[in-house]
Amino acid sequence: MSYSFLKESKLFIVYGGNKYRIYTTTALDFSQTFAQESYPVKTLHDQTKMFEGATITSANAVDFSFTVPLTKEKGESPIIDLLQGLNNEQLTSFDMYIQTGSSVFKVDGAVITSGDFSISPNRQFEISVQGQGTKLERVGNESYDWHSGFTAPSGSNWDTVGSNQLSASTRTPLLVYPVVSIDSLNMSSIISVNVSIQNNITWTSYKTLQKSLSVTNSSNVMRPSEYVVEKRIVSGAINQYQTDNNITQFDNFSTNSNITIKAVEVGKALSATPFFQIQLNPASYTARMQVADVYQQSYDFSSLDNTSLAARITQYS
Repeated sequence: MSYSFLKESKLFIVYGGNKYRIYTTTALDFSQTFAQESYPVKTLHDQTKMFEGATITSANAVDFSFTVPLTKEKGESPIIDLLQGLNNEQLTSFDMYIQTGSSVFKVDGAVITSGDFSISPNRQFEISVQGQGTKLERVGNESYDWHSGFTAPSGSNWDTVGSNQLSASTRTPLLVYPVVSIDSLNMSSIISVNVSIQNNITWTSYKTLQKSLSVTNSSNVMRPSEYVVEKRIVSGAINQYQTDNNITQFDNFSTNSNITIKAVEVGKALSATPFFQIQLNPASYTARMQVADVYQQSYDFSSLDNTSLAARITQYS
């Protein structure tokens, strides 16, 4: 008997005919639950049946999450593409494989519903991802053939060690610091910036009486397949030390501002080409004071721009 350890897990995503190895932290999670419905069995003639009966004919959407450290080589760029992409009002779907010490699990029809960027010079630049899919299944053991049916994207190589995973040839960790501009405000003394991109989806109804009568086990249970993107949100918070130069901004607000957020590699000048940049114009923000050992103020912002996200993330490729 052998056990599977989270730290040994490997994540792969497949879309557009290509397979990508995505290096995550141990913040990796995925699961799918079944929907149980209860019904009363107590009758007028038999009042002793206090416990209700149950039926299971459908599964909920798969939920998954993982955190990816971003590197200088930008081998994680498929995650950014999947997060921001929207074609014909649909997110770009992909299949996700998780290899453990004894199995390979697959999430079918996955989409990314949110991505959170944390920009701080005190920790590695990361993106935390959440998403949903239609089905979770076990497709093989730890020796599952990764080569079958896939090609290596340009600039990548096959690593023949272990399970022949597709990966970038090098991975260089990255520290960045935030550079922010909001109209004419003084945005020096920035501590950190959080940027969240959300794709709010609703799964369309997939349960029918006819299908439920055919359900016998997990292989033919009813599962979600179609969804609607209800809305998209780009928001976040900018944290700043309160100084004599910005004290008058502690209660500002605006509903028509131009906000630019850059992540510049530590050691490079403010004017250097940023590793990551997003521009929100127009955007709204509200400023609020934060009382701590060192006084701070925070700017909570939200994008009002309906142009494509790909046009707003102007530096990351």
